[in-house]
Amino acid sequence: MIPRPSELQRLSQPSSYTEKNDQKDLLTPVSRSDVHEDEIWTQQPSVTEQTPVPIPNGGLWAWLQVLSGFMLFMNSWGLLTSFGVFQQYYSTTYIPETSESTISWIGTLASFMLSSSATFAGPILDRGHPRLLLICGTFCVVFGLMMTSLADRFWQLLLAQGICTGIGSGQLFIVSVALLPQWFTTKRSTATGIAATGSSAAAVIYPPMFHYLIDRIGFGWTVRSIAFVALAVCLVSLSVARMRTQPPPRPKIVDFSGFKEPEYALFALVSFFGGIGLFIPFFYITQYCRENVGGISDELAFWILPILGVGSIFGRTIPAIVADKAGNLNVLAFCTIVSALLGFCWIAVDSIAGIIIWSLFYGCFSGAFVSLQVPTVVSITQDPKTIGGRAGTNNLTCAFGILIGNPIGGVIVKRSWVGLQTFCGATLVTSAAFIILTRLKVVGISLTRKT
Repeated sequence: MIPRPSELQRLSQPSSYTEKNDQKDLLTPVSRSDVHEDEIWTQQPSVTEQTPVPIPNGGLWAWLQVLSGFMLFMNSWGLLTSFGVFQQYYSTTYIPETSESTISWIGTLASFMLSSSATFAGPILDRGHPRLLLICGTFCVVFGLMMTSLADRFWQLLLAQGICTGIGSGQLFIVSVALLPQWFTTKRSTATGIAATGSSAAAVIYPPMFHYLIDRIGFGWTVRSIAFVALAVCLVSLSVARMRTQPPPRPKIVDFSGFKEPEYALFALVSFFGGIGLFIPFFYITQYCRENVGGISDELAFWILPILGVGSIFGRTIPAIVADKAGNLNVLAFCTIVSALLGFCWIAVDSIAGIIIWSLFYGCFSGAFVSLQVPTVVSITQDPKTIGGRAGTNNLTCAFGILIGNPIGGVIVKRSWVGLQTFCGATLVTSAAFIILTRLKVVGISLTRKT
């Protein structure tokens, strides 16, 4: 039946009921519970409705962000975990008049600057400026390495490699981990774990590169060669890194609001105590081999650090894949407890076979601590727009742990290797205890719930 003209006119005009409800809907605030984890709401001034954009959890651009994160991890935590080869060369050849504990301040300060600068870079990322951070971070890393190649005094190395490179690494690191949650939810830990293997790859690439070139082209051009590799790798990341959504401006430069939440404050203590002890083997393993492992050559002692890096490749990926099924806190607690036990077992290792096996296992289980940090912060953060700031602030607590951990280790090792190894294990036990407390706060005493 054909409608009458009067009916057509009535149907073409919106009813007052519809208009009132539309206006009411526009003025009604959306509660946090109305926003699902798998959706990010984007606001456009010209559109009166909010449109949910589903997170892809895969696809070309999503996995390109993983590749970008891999490259950025190489030039952030990768440079840090490779510092052991620099420290050994500085103490034996380049600046032998400087004590081991003093030289360790270069790597310690680089670690601190990496983690602390990420605190200030996180909110900048939350405001939608990842490319700015990538450009500045790449410049600082490459410029710092170039200045390191020209340095011949301790204070020059401290400024160039410790401060400048550390600041650049922090800007690269926060981009590498904060973009991935925009592209992944169901595979978030797996994606972060794969990206985090970049630091393990760097520990396998940079130390052998340094070892091979140092006697052929000298210290200056060896470090410049590493800088050129870092530049090329960062340019790849710069070309593919992309934000899915443009977040609204945030007034806070540094976001400490997370400490009002007990679970976040407890997890910050996890990062603090883990930062104290976790990286001690990476700084001192080569020296330990030369002084305490019977029959080991200088050549093989050097290769123990890359072996540690090989182990951490598995530690970055396998626990991350399991964490997507079993929960981040569950897997992180298990791996940290095993790392603590390995720290104590280090006391008994004095053979070549033993140190190789121990390095593989410690690299494997300690690797989870790095790869699961940000996924855990994401899982206990209610507002996805604060992920960058929260991740950066959590890194700041880890930075203070690293700042005091390695220098304390340098003082202890002068008196006793057993004391250093006990210190490493004890701090990781403390970190594991706070992981358990965080889990109890999040899900209670249930042993089967995913966290």
